[in-house]
Parts: sequence; structure tokens; C-alpha cells
Amino acid sequence: MDVRDILIEENSTMIQAMEVLDRTSKKVLFVESEGKLAAAITDGDIRRWILAKGSLDAKVKDIANYKPKFLYEKDKHKAKEYMKKNTIEALPIVDKNKRIISVTMLNKEDIESKTNLNIPVVIMAGGFGTRLYPYTKILPKPLIPIGELPIAEHIINSFHHYGCNDFYLIVNHKKNMIKAYFNETKRDYRITYIDEDVPLGTGGGLSLLKNQIKSAFILSNCDILIREDYGKVYQFHKKENNFITMIASLKNIRIPYGVIEIHENGEISGMKEKPELSFFANTGCYVVEPGVIEEMEGGMPSDFPDIIEKHRSSGKKVGVYPISENSWMDMGQPDEMEEMRKRLCGDD
Repeated sequence: MDVRDILIEENSTMIQAMEVLDRTSKKVLFVESEGKLAAAITDGDIRRWILAKGSLDAKVKDIANYKPKFLYEKDKHKAKEYMKKNTIEALPIVDKNKRIISVTMLNKEDIESKTNLNIPVVIMAGGFGTRLYPYTKILPKPLIPIGELPIAEHIINSFHHYGCNDFYLIVNHKKNMIKAYFNETKRDYRITYIDEDVPLGTGGGLSLLKNQIKSAFILSNCDILIREDYGKVYQFHKKENNFITMIASLKNIRIPYGVIEIHENGEISGMKEKPELSFFANTGCYVVEPGVIEEMEGGMPSDFPDIIEKHRSSGKKVGVYPISENSWMDMGQPDEMEEMRKRLCGDD
């Protein structure tokens, strides 16, 4: 790996840093000043900044750690041991003048085993998938294939990778097809089907789980994939003592027009040519305390964002776990489904 790929200027924006982290699939970038190692910035540093400040306008120099860990070239043989001891995945090797010579990266087999999460996962798999018509005229949305596997199986596998073994599928539309598929699939996890006899929205179906889930659980829509360490998300949820934690993804949207601001007297007060907007969007994946289910009225249609707002308004703590734009894939519409397929299947 070329060291220059993970270098960033300290006057670069936080958004630019997140884009580089996405592009390189690394967790850390390094900052040089006058040719010498000056600082490091990790995805965790960025997440903590967002949660503390809420601002997307920060510069790298506002967030970076200006006391980065490193080893001199003469000690580079100690790098792997040093990295494991300090729980870091990338370590710059510098010469006596602190110029970066190389960066040692831990291989997957060198990194300690991931969190064995083992909490229930609820997947809202009962929708009609109207935005994906005509695909959903034939198949229910959870069974639409992305490569060799249907989207629901991709989702289950992503959680199973972190030790989740109990899955609850709330099913309605073409539910017998969904059950038939998974009943014939060789698997080492458990699926419980929750029959939704009438459509209850993206949240109402949870009321059907009363007295079945007694711990914190993950709730996911059946048309999204999150590429994130779910163990870290859960630890954050518990550390912050949240009632609900929403996983939110950065989104950058460029407006393809010149945007004008109008003064109250009708004159133009400002113009921006094709501005880019940055904001965090709800991914449709959450960590949820079991009290959410216990407080629900049975059989009442509701969407989960409305449930969140109800609890937030009543004083319950609702937190956000921010992730990068590249960590969220959504197949809610045909063009997004094709993009997901390209990413998962490695197509150009």
C-alpha cells in the first residue's frame, strides 16, 4: 500500500476525511506537517466529534490526534506486538526525523476476534415493496436476489457474522414463499416467523413480539445492509444508556442547479452554484430496548420513526450512531438495488 493513499492535509474537511477512509477501506489517516508525522485521525475520532459537536463543517486539524503512536525504523520488528497491545490497526514507521517511511497494517488474522454479540435481531420483512415493482410482483422483497443470495439472507449473514443467532422475521406479503425458502436453507441460526395478518407499518409489527424478547435487540428493515461493527454499535448503545439508538449514515447530495436566496424585498440576496448538502440520514437499523415492545398497543399500525418520536418526546434517551456514506447500502429503489448488487458482487 502506498503511504500517500492514507495521508490527508490538516486543512481538509471532515467530510473529505470520511471520503478517503471510505475509499481506502481503512480506519485511520495520517497528517504530515513540513514532511514529518504530525497527527492521526480515525473513524472513531470523527464519530466522537460528530456526537459531541454535531457539526459537519470541521477541519481535520480540529479533530486529529496530534500525539499519534508510531515506531522508529529501528524498532519496526516490534510493530505487530505493539499494535496488538495498543489495539491499533495501522502504525506509521518513521525515520529519525519523523518522516513516514511506511505504515504497518494488521492483517485480518492478526486482529483479535470480533465481539460475540448474540442478541436477537428483528427484521421487518412484511412490506409490499411497491417501490421495487415489478420485481415484487413475482417475489416478496426479502427474497429479491442480490447476486446468489436474497437480500434477507445477506442481512441475516451480516448479523450472524457478529454472533447473532436468533432472528425474528415479521412477515405478511407472500409470507409462505419466505418461510419456504428459509426452511429449505441450511443454516446454523434460528428463525422465528411472526405473522402479521394486517399491515402494521415499519414499527407496529413489534407489538406481536410481546413477552418474546426480554433483552436489547437489533431492528432492521429488510432492504438495507450496514457495513459496520455491530459489536461497537451495541457497546455504544449500552454505554450511553440509550432507550433506542439509530444508526445514521452521512449523505452528500449535490444540487444540480444554481440555488438562490431571496431577500424579503424580492431581490436576490445570495447565489450558490450547484451546492453540496451534507447531512445524516436514518438507515432503518436500530438497537432497541425491550421496553419499546412492552409499551406498544397491540395491532395498532405505526412506523418506527413515529415510535422514536413518541419516546423522545416523553423524555426517553434516543441516541445516534453515525457511520460513513459508504457503510450503508439501500435497495429500496431499482437503481439503488443495482448499485448494491455491483458492490456486493464486485461488478464494475
